[in-house]
Amino acid sequence: MSILIGRDTRVLVQGITGREGAFHTQQMLDYGTQVVAGVTPGRCGEWKHGVPIFDTVSSAVETTGANASIIFVPAPAAADAILEAASAGIELIVCITEGIPALDMVRVIRYLEGRGARLIGPNCPGLITPGEAKLGIMPAHIHKAGPVGIVSRSGTLTYEMVYALSAAGVGQSTVVGIGGDMIIGTSFVDVLGLFERDPHTDVVVMIGEIGGDAEQLAARYVADHMTKPVVAFVAGLTAPPGKRMGHAGAIISGQSGGAAEKIAALRSAGVQVAEQPQQVSELVARLL
Repeated sequence: MSILIGRDTRVLVQGITGREGAFHTQQMLDYGTQVVAGVTPGRCGEWKHGVPIFDTVSSAVETTGANASIIFVPAPAAADAILEAASAGIELIVCITEGIPALDMVRVIRYLEGRGARLIGPNCPGLITPGEAKLGIMPAHIHKAGPVGIVSRSGTLTYEMVYALSAAGVGQSTVVGIGGDMIIGTSFVDVLGLFERDPHTDVVVMIGEIGGDAEQLAARYVADHMTKPVVAFVAGLTAPPGKRMGHAGAIISGQSGGAAEKIAALRSAGVQVAEQPQQVSELVARLL
């Protein structure tokens, strides 16, 4: 396996009986992911797509040995679902849910500190190690196993980059969508560090967007710690200040969060920054 997930990952689905949870559970099973349990309170003893359903995460973990969770719980209850997974000892929590209140996420992040649980998301497409396991909602067929690690704030742009790379014969080690909200569990820096230590990753692609300073922090990390080449694309160069563009965190506030300053920071750190999405695969191909 590459980073975070692989063939041995044992997954439980919180919200498995909902429309989205049920659909994507089947997609993950079809890909070969080990989905060993589902959790929906009050539905214990039922089955969905051949997967047993439990009332609580703790009972599912105790019975099946699940070590990763993916959350399709509606926004009002999603923060509590993350807390339940962490308290049950789940090591990797992926929250797909969009629209979780920021104050709820403040409470979640504080609870997760020092507990050994990694949160991906919320408001993210999840992650995939091609050919091994998929823990998310991305279209699996566009991915191909290979040496390029991808970390992104944008799901749609991730799919575009992956498709272009695969079409060019360049595969991916692991693709991680960290989410586009203002408060998320795993940052660019976190994933860059994992890729830097991963023997199966030779080049890293980073996809950023307007809002916040995550890309600037990533640039500093690349300059100080990365030995592997990094290629980046930052969306939103023509976005107007004060208007949210797609994600909750994609907004230029005052004089900060603009694409131009992010691109400048990345280039000053030695990152090759593509001007158009289609250029990413060309830059990567030159580095392999």
